[in-house]
Amino acid sequence: MGACLGACSLLSCASCLCGSAPCILCTCCPSTRNSTVSRLLFTIFLFLGVLVSVIMLSPGVESQLYKLPWVCEDEAQSPVVLRGHLDCGSLLGFRAVYRMCFAMAAFFFLFTLLMVCVRSSRDPRAAIQNGFWFFKFLIFVGITVGAFYIPDGSFSKIWFYFGVVGSFLFTLIQLILLIDFAHCWNQRWLCKAEERDSPAWYAGLFFFTFLFYVLSIAAVTLMFIYYTEPSACYEGKTFVGLNLILCLCVSIVAVLPKVQDAQPNSGLLQASVITLYTMFVTWLALSNVPDQKCNPHLPTSNATDQASLEDYRTLWWDAPSIVGLVIFILCSLFISLRSSDHRQVNSLMQTEECPVALEPTQQQQVAVSEGRAYDNEQDGVTYSYSFFHFCLVLASLHIMMTLTNWYSPGESGKLISKWTSVWVKICASWAGLLLYLWTLVAPLLLPNRDFS
Repeated sequence: MGACLGACSLLSCASCLCGSAPCILCTCCPSTRNSTVSRLLFTIFLFLGVLVSVIMLSPGVESQLYKLPWVCEDEAQSPVVLRGHLDCGSLLGFRAVYRMCFAMAAFFFLFTLLMVCVRSSRDPRAAIQNGFWFFKFLIFVGITVGAFYIPDGSFSKIWFYFGVVGSFLFTLIQLILLIDFAHCWNQRWLCKAEERDSPAWYAGLFFFTFLFYVLSIAAVTLMFIYYTEPSACYEGKTFVGLNLILCLCVSIVAVLPKVQDAQPNSGLLQASVITLYTMFVTWLALSNVPDQKCNPHLPTSNATDQASLEDYRTLWWDAPSIVGLVIFILCSLFISLRSSDHRQVNSLMQTEECPVALEPTQQQQVAVSEGRAYDNEQDGVTYSYSFFHFCLVLASLHIMMTLTNWYSPGESGKLISKWTSVWVKICASWAGLLLYLWTLVAPLLLPNRDFS
């Protein structure tokens, strides 16, 4: 009897994996929206690629790889090759990260093109978006295997610049998410303070605002201590000082009477969050300054500011990369789980508003499909399929640059820190501050538009 039930369960899972709806939730799980499950599963694909990249960067992987006789031939040849003419060096270090992230970007870009102008789940392409996960996994693995057969040549140098552009755009998306999160946080706590007439909510807002500003000031102090010298590092001093002044300016603008009248929910909490994130991006920029005196994160073993493939496997485990990886994971989960619930993300991701008349239908589907995902997009999608996949393309490029510390591939398997990476991050911080400033002054400049 147990064997029969197990076989039936296996057949049910197989049909879900190959069918047109993500019904792979267990029966003990609550019913979930179709759109949420699909976004989460695609994000899991992204995290699988990140995990493979991290493993290939981990120390000790090379020695374990050479112990496998069917992978790398232990012969005195350069380069060591796989049977089948695959460069074994592409399985390690930054080369593996570049190829893995290329596979992820290609996979999501394929769906970006495929899902253009999907308006509802009645579109046949919606079935591909929300189902057939087993075949998607096979396609993902196939693209990944093919990516590792790309000849080294100029691939790494060209793909580096794709990563620079993609990471810059994804940083701006992170800023949009952060601004929206700060506005929603401030609005909810103010509403609760007014409804319950409790000063505790105001105290909470004051505490976190004070904490974020203290952390920002501490970050500025540490950057001046560790990334500048009294008679050198003028670029770093300029970047930190200028960003500090810009953050002070947007904080003052946020509490101006006219801005407060146009946006009653605007306050120092949002400004403190943006200030802290700006200091974080500034820190990332300074960690790429190609000067040993001004950057303690550069490898000390090479006076030419280059990192060999062997040295780099432990190089990325520094504080900026780890913090950047954590923020990347949180941002990706935010996109996958909350993209249809927040205003700013909605304006980016959504193509059509789901009508209110759909709600009773959804309630009926919830009652019928316990432990399964129900279709909540019959009359209109809750997010843009195509733009969601484009965000994952940018996320793939961003994590590639994060794991390689934005170092540029050079000659003879070297990684070089260039000023290009520094300027891209600094420009991203300025663009983020300008974007936040626009959210403050836009209601004043365009009074006839609704910015609620």
